[in-house]
Amino acid sequence: MRFILASASPARLRLLKAVGIAPQVRPSQFDESQIQAADPDTLVRTLALCKAQAVATQLDRADYPAVVLGCDSVLAINGEIHGKPADAQEAIARWQQMRGQVGYLYTGHALIWLADPVKTLVQRQVTEVHFAQPSDRQIQAYVATGEPLHCAGCFALEGKGGVFVEKLVGCHTNVIGLSLPLLRAMLEDIGLDITQFW
Repeated sequence: MRFILASASPARLRLLKAVGIAPQVRPSQFDESQIQAADPDTLVRTLALCKAQAVATQLDRADYPAVVLGCDSVLAINGEIHGKPADAQEAIARWQQMRGQVGYLYTGHALIWLADPVKTLVQRQVTEVHFAQPSDRQIQAYVATGEPLHCAGCFALEGKGGVFVEKLVGCHTNVIGLSLPLLRAMLEDIGLDITQFW
């Protein structure tokens, strides 16, 4: 039975490997600009599903049975949705707005179980993130590392960005890219056990 990760995210891959799942990585190449939504919940669910579907449609019966996982994350602060920053200037400006604030990290999870019958399940997880108050110099030094340019919300909890997070309320792996407890529950909902992928 195959587990296919429809994402190029190294953080998601590391999370799966850490719990004994060695997925086949197939980035979706889905054009995220096609989807517009003002609500972060709707946005991450829709994008996660589109990514999973883009990969699932490339597979044929010879690849069955397989699970395809698509994910998408955004950070919402004061009702504004933030994905990956466009460049270093945007990352600095974003951090100057984020410091001392509370944000909500949304990750959409879409599972497509390619078997007979095909089953699709879409959920989302939200984690409350309390940001510290780094100085302008610290922000510039952090952005200069390049790390925040590749992350939804402009920080990597498992990297240098973790020093600027005061507290999390909710699932911490969700902030890294996927909620492992939610993944386990979703697999159970479609009749699978996560230990089958060990």
